[in-house]
Amino acid sequence: LLLGRRITDRHVQDRIWADAVAPAGGIILAIGAGGALKQVLVTVGLPDVFAKLASLGSVSPVLLAWAVAAAIRVATGSATVATITAAGIMSGVAGSVHVDPTFLVLAIGAGSVVLSHVNDPGFWLVKGYLGTSTSDTFRTWTMLETGIALVGGLMVFVLNIFFGR
Repeated sequence: LLLGRRITDRHVQDRIWADAVAPAGGIILAIGAGGALKQVLVTVGLPDVFAKLASLGSVSPVLLAWAVAAAIRVATGSATVATITAAGIMSGVAGSVHVDPTFLVLAIGAGSVVLSHVNDPGFWLVKGYLGTSTSDTFRTWTMLETGIALVGGLMVFVLNIFFGR
């Protein structure tokens, strides 16, 4: 049914489905890639390494969560992949050190938006909608995203100091 009318032409139905499902394919692919990367890193024991590092007290678990998400974001360009992968890596930290997991989640969220660049679909979406050049998009969108990541990460770090467990 389309707007209350049944479409019987098979070619029209196929075209509607193709047009509706195609944009979702990229999103599903990114989420699947993030999940696969996360599982590979979990399987090789990376969460245990980060848990041990955090338990030594040499680095704040919140700062570590932000840095892991930021590094993955810069490497892959995808905030979704950075979030999923960093959450899997930091799962060992959440269970092993005395830190409120809420602050780890917030830190991962903040770190996952740092330095939007040409591997980020959102970069091209903003560039296309605003009609800016690539260099102008770097100067505006990338700097905005980085500012959000830095201010957000700093706020989470400070809040953890005052309100963390």
